[in-house]
Amino acid sequence: MSAYTPETRRRRTFAIISHPDAGKTTLTEKLLLFSGAIHIAGSVKARKASRHATSDWMEIEKQRGISVASSVMQMLYREHVINLLDTPGHKDFSEDTYRVLTAVDSALMVIDAANGVEPQTRRLIEVCRQRDTPIMTFVNKLDREGRDPLELLDEVEQALGIPCVPMTWPVGQGKSFGGIIDLRQQHMRIFKAGADKISDDDADEIIPLADRATLLARFGHEFELAEQNIELLQSAAPTFDQTAFFAARQTPVFFGSGVNNFGVQEILDALVDLAPKPHARNSTNKDGSLVEVQPDAEGFSGVVFKVQANMDPSHRDRIAFVRVCAGKYESGMKLKVQRSAKELRPTSVVTFMSQRREAVEEAYAGDIIGFTTCRIPDDCISENRYPLFMARAVMRGLIESLQSPPEVQAC
Repeated sequence: MSAYTPETRRRRTFAIISHPDAGKTTLTEKLLLFSGAIHIAGSVKARKASRHATSDWMEIEKQRGISVASSVMQMLYREHVINLLDTPGHKDFSEDTYRVLTAVDSALMVIDAANGVEPQTRRLIEVCRQRDTPIMTFVNKLDREGRDPLELLDEVEQALGIPCVPMTWPVGQGKSFGGIIDLRQQHMRIFKAGADKISDDDADEIIPLADRATLLARFGHEFELAEQNIELLQSAAPTFDQTAFFAARQTPVFFGSGVNNFGVQEILDALVDLAPKPHARNSTNKDGSLVEVQPDAEGFSGVVFKVQANMDPSHRDRIAFVRVCAGKYESGMKLKVQRSAKELRPTSVVTFMSQRREAVEEAYAGDIIGFTTCRIPDDCISENRYPLFMARAVMRGLIESLQSPPEVQAC
């Protein structure tokens, strides 16, 4: 165990992916709200809303209510550092999303309960499968009329090609939506419409499953049907296996309503309890031999997965987004660009809350940091004493055909 191991184990880095309008950015806002990173969630429901989603920072995003560029947000929850990357849903901006998926340890797939697995979601799933990226699934908008949950599970399994393992289960749907059963905690969280902020009066009503008489009295047939479905799933579906999940051979499934803050708590807890921490990455020595780079290795290394221009409207800027792959970044350290062997001493390195930035003194494997004063191509950077070439994204034929996912390789 190195000195960096405790910090590395606290990191969770994931991307939220979905087809347009499945509720991805709204869920992002509510995750930030529940973690305490923001106090009032923005709105993505209308173009003329007075507040906008934290992750939608471009003017076009605020006007149209859609995401056109990925956003990085860091939050602290249960003493864990969670790096959340909100991605564009529209296929016209897919390259940004594909780049983000090379920099994360897992993905949260959001599905509209009424529409199921839609075309853009299938493309993103394929990119995740090529990289064996673990996927958690959130079925959104249960407070509206939608498709049968069992039917949705079957469709997700067909799309992913791997078994679904429900971690929560809905009681009713649409107008009869009563809440969700947490199968890990063995209780039911009672549904109530949420707000854009959380106050001391917002404590959820939770009833243990052991109190079946109360649940039957309140929810009747809907609760009985949920019990029957859970019994069916427990006899037919596999139990959750974290090793299989990490190997992208299982997907845990959650249900809820992002706009109403419902099911968000379960997702946050699952990110801490179930999602993978930073793991070893394949790399190449100067002699061409392959080596695994451990995230808690002593030397710092990171990979530039995208470059974003004009994030600050007050002046023309250019930020290189870097995923820390190993070791520890410290302010003022001397670095090297691997392919060119160019020395680099960045003077301004930041962490993100979407468009807002804050100077960072240190960062560990899993963190996403930005180099604001350096012109760095898609490359990897490291300390001089650690000359290893980390994995980078290779996307062929992206512009020629957005109908299928690009080829993503590690090299």
